[in-house]
Amino acid sequence: MEVQITLTKLIKPSAPTSTHLRILKLSPVDQIQYSIKPSALLYYSADGSAGAEEVERRINRLETSLSETLTRFYPLAGRYIEDGNWIDCNDEGVEYFVAKVKGCRLSEVLSRRDEMIDQLSHLAGGEFTSPVLSIQINMFDCGGLVIGIRVSHHLFDGFSAACFITSWATASRNGGIDDHEVISPTFNLTSFLPENDLRLPKMKPKPPLMGTDNGVTKRIVFDGAKISALRAISHDPSFPRKPSRVEVVTALVWRARMRVSLAKHGRLRTSLAALTMDLRLRIVPPLPPSSCGNLVSMATARFVAAESGDGNTEVPVPVLEVPELKILVGLLIDSMTKSKETVVTPEDAFPTLLRTRNELYEAVEKGEVDVFMFTSWCNFPAYKIDFGWGKPVWMSRIHSGFEAATFLDTEGGDGIEAWLSFNKQEMPLFLQDEDILAFTSQEAL
Repeated sequence: MEVQITLTKLIKPSAPTSTHLRILKLSPVDQIQYSIKPSALLYYSADGSAGAEEVERRINRLETSLSETLTRFYPLAGRYIEDGNWIDCNDEGVEYFVAKVKGCRLSEVLSRRDEMIDQLSHLAGGEFTSPVLSIQINMFDCGGLVIGIRVSHHLFDGFSAACFITSWATASRNGGIDDHEVISPTFNLTSFLPENDLRLPKMKPKPPLMGTDNGVTKRIVFDGAKISALRAISHDPSFPRKPSRVEVVTALVWRARMRVSLAKHGRLRTSLAALTMDLRLRIVPPLPPSSCGNLVSMATARFVAAESGDGNTEVPVPVLEVPELKILVGLLIDSMTKSKETVVTPEDAFPTLLRTRNELYEAVEKGEVDVFMFTSWCNFPAYKIDFGWGKPVWMSRIHSGFEAATFLDTEGGDGIEAWLSFNKQEMPLFLQDEDILAFTSQEAL
């Protein structure tokens, strides 16, 4: 697959941003994010009626509607000022690429998804550039389109990115931003999250990113039937509710990673599973989904691998077996339930988030506890994002330097795609884990 960039330009808002909105001070939560631009790719199959003129019309519609949408999402057209932790909303513009994909039809990419993972990064430009938002429109000779989107984590979390993408698609589909369906976002999280708070613990240094040299990304798929089976075998009558599909998949991946750690260290270690959660609905009073920025906390489940004596000596005997799946599911349910039921005031939001992150960062720094990160994009309406010519047939990630498992819905909505960015040396052992082999499909390992 050869990707040729044919156009590079900056897309500015269709109307200038008001002077009083020029400076957007980043919230404390925004400031502690990694300096990365996470990506999402949306794939639209070729339409038999989409000739060269129609494809050109669609490209023009994307550009026009993007410019209009930026009048509401104006910080995305600005520039991140690292020294002052703010966004200069100067309307300098969004980085915008148009590319032609040669030597490959979109149907070939879709039929060889796992083989193509290493090449997907070519469909999402702007990873290391200064604009807050980078967009790449990829045209295949067959008429298929792939829209690659990257947005700075200093400005948006995944929930805010979803808010922008759906708004842009609505504006494109309906012919402008005057439609009542287009979201009017707010950018006032700083007022909810006081920065100069004497109660705040000191922020511990962030662990270094895994990078491309040490890490690798793979994709495995849990279909709906396998997830239903997992939910059945992992449920226990003592649980307060039935486990969700995300919880059972998280538990299975957690357990497989425990086995990898056991093989590496010769004993089972205590481990933490941390799953991201949107704080907007937990804050009292709740914030609307259109509150843009970073407002994500962690629900953390801990499994303690307690060593014991062998009955004849006081010398500890290391644990050599991973726990049952039910145990991990129970820990996750307990953690998620407590996190959702905990009332968070705006004043407590940042201290709560900071304490959770410090716990994780400290565990990583000491190296005595395994920390496994999980992010779920499930229930994000990716397969309803219609720019005016139909819904996508796939949504994907690309390789990430952040060691984590990210969950996406399958096209049918009942399965889960797990995008796994792990250490290169550990990934082969993980993919051959007995549970992973039993409950997933893998096109190419």
